[in-house]
Amino acid sequence: MRGLACVLMFQTHCYDSWLSPSARQSKFFMYSQLGGTFPAPLFLFLAGISFALVTEKLWKKNLPPAQIARATIRRGAEIFAFGLLFRLQEYLIAWGWAPLSDLLRVDVLNTIGLSMMLMGVVCWLALSLHRGAHARLALILASAGTALLISLLTPPLWTTWRPNWLPWPLESYINGVHNLGTPQAWLFPIFPWAAFAFAGLASGFILQSEWARQREALTFFWLGAAGLAFVAASRWLDAQTRQLYEVYDYWHTSPNFFLIRVGMLLVILTASYAWCRWGLGQRPAGRWGFSPLIQLGQASLLVYWVHIEFVYGRFSILPKHSHSIRTASLGLLMIFLAMLLLAFLRTRLKGRGAETLAWFRSSARAS
Repeated sequence: MRGLACVLMFQTHCYDSWLSPSARQSKFFMYSQLGGTFPAPLFLFLAGISFALVTEKLWKKNLPPAQIARATIRRGAEIFAFGLLFRLQEYLIAWGWAPLSDLLRVDVLNTIGLSMMLMGVVCWLALSLHRGAHARLALILASAGTALLISLLTPPLWTTWRPNWLPWPLESYINGVHNLGTPQAWLFPIFPWAAFAFAGLASGFILQSEWARQREALTFFWLGAAGLAFVAASRWLDAQTRQLYEVYDYWHTSPNFFLIRVGMLLVILTASYAWCRWGLGQRPAGRWGFSPLIQLGQASLLVYWVHIEFVYGRFSILPKHSHSIRTASLGLLMIFLAMLLLAFLRTRLKGRGAETLAWFRSSARAS
């Protein structure tokens, strides 16, 4: 799923950066941008599932809740620091024309890091208050409840309850206001984006339960069925003539839109499981030892970090906003292959730094 998110991210960014104004009026671009609504929720949702797996592992070692929280919150802080470092790199590369405020822009890495820290706190509270057989249920309910709460609070925090008494760099983490006076839909504030991480956290704890382990396929299909039910519920709620909020914006802040996207994430999760267990997804790895999507997923942070500069940055491989769909698609293919090669090298050389250095030294002596 993380590899799929990378591919969707590549196509969204490439077409957005390179297509000419006339090409941007096409249905093709509209569908491309619709596909672009999935990468960020996918990355956050999968961060939540991964967080559940790590927490489960530490929990099974009988570590105290405080120690589990320290380990997981520290990892979230590291990701948040990577987000700040990424913004610094982008600012330095774009020195001379990037505004200083870009250093404080809330990007998806920042929100993933903060979400992980928040998940660490919620898991610590759940495990501290509930022990034994009820601990897992407490973790699931706390995770799902937090996701629901974030979703429900998003509309007022973007409109009628805006914390505009905060300095804009802090308020931006609440509603993405940045320094522009109003919340921006292209940023990634905690409300609503962290809710996807907590939805993934709840799903991860469900999948790690003993009942789910014994009925793996059935559990995944039940999650997929729940996803379809969420989609149907979202459409029904959106069609109602009366809405709960004074300002209703379905596409940006509505809990109904959050519900439909969580539903689609659960359907994608089930489809990915079916593909890997019964479909062609397992064949490349089994026959050739290589799967492009798995390879990209294993180095998703690196390819995210690098591709941005070659698509949006000073080193863009094509001039921006000046190409046809065909030319932009060729550029997308080049980015995909380059990032796939980068991911391949990253995973093959990981942990083999000393061996690689020795090889270079021996080659230099031989020459």
